[in-house]
Amino acid sequence: MGMTVVEKILARASDRGEVKPGDLVEPHVDIAVSHENAGLVIRQFHAIFAGTGREPRVWDPGKICIAFDHAVPANSAQTASNQSLVREFARSQGIGKFFDVRSDLGGVSHQVVAESGYVHPGALVAGTDSRISTLGALGAFAWGMGATAMASIWALGTVVAMEVPATVKIVVNGVFPLFVGPKDLALFLSQLGPALPASNTVLEFHGDIMRRLPTSARLTLCSMALECGAITAVVPSDQETVRFLRNEASIHHPLALIIPDQDAGYANTIPIDVSALEPQVACPSSTRNVKPIGMVEGTRVHQIVIGSCTNGRLEDLEVAARMLRGKKVSHGTRMLVHPVSSRVYRQALEKGYIADLHNAGAVILNPGCGPCSGMHQGVLGEKETALTTGNQNPRGRMGDPSSEIYLSSPAVAAASALTGTISDPRKGT
Repeated sequence: MGMTVVEKILARASDRGEVKPGDLVEPHVDIAVSHENAGLVIRQFHAIFAGTGREPRVWDPGKICIAFDHAVPANSAQTASNQSLVREFARSQGIGKFFDVRSDLGGVSHQVVAESGYVHPGALVAGTDSRISTLGALGAFAWGMGATAMASIWALGTVVAMEVPATVKIVVNGVFPLFVGPKDLALFLSQLGPALPASNTVLEFHGDIMRRLPTSARLTLCSMALECGAITAVVPSDQETVRFLRNEASIHHPLALIIPDQDAGYANTIPIDVSALEPQVACPSSTRNVKPIGMVEGTRVHQIVIGSCTNGRLEDLEVAARMLRGKKVSHGTRMLVHPVSSRVYRQALEKGYIADLHNAGAVILNPGCGPCSGMHQGVLGEKETALTTGNQNPRGRMGDPSSEIYLSSPAVAAASALTGTISDPRKGT
């Protein structure tokens, strides 16, 4: 039997001719990605070498990337001290792929990795942020792990005893209706959990819709893989992948497209037709609690957030800017916007999107995880409600435990900012 995309990647990385779900492999990692939690990894990394008499050195400084994104700039003395520790480690180890607190470089770690051309189709990517799954949009196998596992990779360059996951094929066809897009599809798919055969599952996206989607939209879908109950997601590489890597990530070396074999084995195949899909909203306090917008329309919202690694890209800001241009955010509602990267911020400035949003009353934050991580910037108060384009909404994630979080697309968020209540963008404002 043939192999899926992820099985092909793991076979290559493990120096094996083929693998199948359930096999134990020790694959070589192409790039290891961390953010501020690299401080935890550093401590575990030094513990590996304790008592050996060997100097702690990473296996390959050119294959490690660290980007500050969760608390930028530092929100406390403790965070600042941790960032200082990471800076010194990067300097002493010769880690050149390091993104500090700067206005001209940086952003959410996995977006920075994509933009910088550090990932190619067929790459094996390890990350200490679960949303590293975003990079599956480039035909890579990217999955998250804890500090101890990452420390081992820093030391060895391989993953110890990894089980080959099963793959579920998602076939997406149809045409998106007006004001419905990838985020609505991702939220709709987040209810798939019970349909997945096991917790160690990868989603592999196919269908007419996927072939037409730009990489930015594919990144959004793969970012939400965990909410579907999978460990990650992958989009088989195609000419759109090549276009992005050539034109936007400046990769000029030859690229080998990785696609599944025609007789690849899947644990399940799930067809989706988006033609009748409505704007979707994930309600408190679970991404499985998804409803069509008509069931939550009119809910009072204190804070609107547009950004994050799920929906902070140029196309997302364009949607919001177009809807708010010449208008004002509703009195009594706060609107925060945080682009996913410095590059996106700069592009949005050049195109006037930032000015449109600023003039409407939105507060523009620096690139990074911002309110989505709940560490600072836009923390919610007692019994407040937020509508955000982020990817998680557990109770207390963005502040007070009594606050509530709804998730939506940028179009729904922008329409809601104008009314102060969850609003359907199809109805106009």
